[in-house]
Amino acid sequence: MTIEKVREMVKENSNQELKFKFNGSRNQVEEFSGKIVGAYPAIFIIRTSDEVGRIKSFSYSDILTESLEIID
Repeated sequence: MTIEKVREMVKENSNQELKFKFNGSRNQVEEFSGKIVGAYPAIFIIRTSDEVGRIKSFSYSDILTESLEIID
């Protein structure tokens, strides 16, 4: 998979409720639901579906390196 394909996938899934799994540093795993609300040349923005509605930003390489996964 290339960065261009990841960008296309992110744009196709914008504004849809999705589940994400983020593998952070030191074996910290975070699962959350949210919507992709913005896609820019280097990053994309996710608004979480929890009561706070947090904003999280990720780079397209996070998906390539499997640090961020979109769960079906």
